Amino acid sequence: MATTATIKVKDQDLLASLKAFCVTLLEQENISAILVPQRLPMKSMAMPTLVTAVDQLEGIDPLSPAFPMNGSKVLAKLTRRPSGGKIAAILRPCEIRAFIELVKLKQARTEDVVLIGLDCLGAFRNTDYFHFVGDDAAAATQRFYESVLSGNDAAMDGAELTPACRACEHSIPDSADIALGLWGVDTGTGILAQAQSPAGETLLNQLNLPAAEVPPARKDTLDRLLETRTAYRDQMFADTAAATDSVEKLGSYMANCVNCYNCRVACPVCYCKECVFVTDVFNHDPAQYLRWAQRKGAVKMPTDTVFYHLTRLTHMSTACVGCGQCSNACPNDIPVMELFRLVGQRTQEAFAYEAGKSVEENPPLSEFKEDEFQEVVGL
Repeated sequence: MATTATIKVKDQDLLASLKAFCVTLLEQENISAILVPQRLPMKSMAMPTLVTAVDQLEGIDPLSPAFPMNGSKVLAKLTRRPSGGKIAAILRPCEIRAFIELVKLKQARTEDVVLIGLDCLGAFRNTDYFHFVGDDAAAATQRFYESVLSGNDAAMDGAELTPACRACEHSIPDSADIALGLWGVDTGTGILAQAQSPAGETLLNQLNLPAAEVPPARKDTLDRLLETRTAYRDQMFADTAAATDSVEKLGSYMANCVNCYNCRVACPVCYCKECVFVTDVFNHDPAQYLRWAQRKGAVKMPTDTVFYHLTRLTHMSTACVGCGQCSNACPNDIPVMELFRLVGQRTQEAFAYEAGKSVEENPPLSEFKEDEFQEVVGL
């Protein structure tokens, strides 16, 4: 039976308890570093930080509603080649799922990392977070998690969870080596810790945490949360499908795109070293633009914006984990995530595939199955 333990919580202070947990992790001989969100000294934003010294753990904030980037991109850089040490990475479920996709795409390795997943309470858009946080980031985080865990995930001080978070069915880290549970747990006294792999079992036993059992309320809480989020997701899909079901509507949907490519940079599973859209293929001759304008009477600039997004959808829809960083990075508030999640859901369903579920499951386009798409091939 997998080890289940509890991280003791004192004075309702989850951040202090998680810091103590990280201190214990760093004291283990087989853990060289921890990758964990930490508030920057000059800003309140929590960014992925690689910590090797116990005295540098001040300000860690894995419960912050700030989500400026998907940490899988950082972890992939740290693990793509042997580093000479093992990293304990504390990540959101969507970050772990993106990392697993990157492993399968040969952009990262699992040998030198222990994945520690934390139940995700959601996040705000970057701009909303800065309005919400005020002068005391730690107090803002406490205000956030107390509100969400009490069942109130509505707007707080004018900030609300992103559509990606409200449509997310993966609020718990099923693919982690160690899962830290908050939903349906009495977080006033403890945080649930469960081993989910042999590596997680070994490390969790090393930590000598008090044994625990999964609270009966956890399943009911997660079932209700899934029901709410699935309903939001399905309505989001219906609205997005209606808004993009023709070439004309899709062009209108993407009309504000300026080809900044922020969504490509922010996407955790977009890994090409050179993108075709920044090569001479799309660096058209000035005379070409004039010919297009003369033929049509007018041409929207910059060009190729819809083609750019269609190309990304073709490349990324089987690997999309729905983290929402594409929309978070868009300077013109285009609902990129909604479209990518819709197409990703349909593509992954067609291949009976779930992005980020298991490193053992091959990406759909990496193998040929004779029994796939019989209705298309006519066999």
